[in-house]
Amino acid sequence: MAPWLKQLAYSVILLRKDGYPCVFYGDLFGIPYSHVAPVDRIKTLLTLRKLKAYGRQHDYFDHKNVIGWTREGDNRHLNSGLAVIASNSFDAEKKMYVGTSFSGEKFIDCLDNCVDVVTIGDDGCRNF
Repeated sequence: MAPWLKQLAYSVILLRKDGYPCVFYGDLFGIPYSHVAPVDRIKTLLTLRKLKAYGRQHDYFDHKNVIGWTREGDNRHLNSGLAVIASNSFDAEKKMYVGTSFSGEKFIDCLDNCVDVVTIGDDGCRNF
C-alpha cells in the first residue's frame, strides 16, 4: 500500500467518532527485518486522536475523490475539535462547519501537507 494511502486510512481510523481504532505494530514502530517502515506522521495522528478528536461530527462525503469531516470538540477536552480533508487524486478544498465556538480561530495542517492557515468565519465555516 502506498505510504500516502496508509496515512489517509489511519486518519479515517483514528479521527472519526465511529469504530474501534487499531494501529498495527509495524505501522507504528516499523519492522526492520521485513523492511517495513513506520507510517509517516502516525504519532501525530495518535496525538490528534488523544487531544482533539471529540465532540459532534459533521461528514462531507459528497465527492468520490475528496472527503472531509469535522469534530466540534467538547467541554471536557480543552481546545479539542478538528477538521479533516482527504483526497486520493488532486488538491481540493471543501467548505466545512467546525462550530461557531471556533469563530476567528486559526486551523493549520498538522500533517504538513498544506501550508495554508485557515481562519474560521463567524458562521463556524470555512474552506479547508
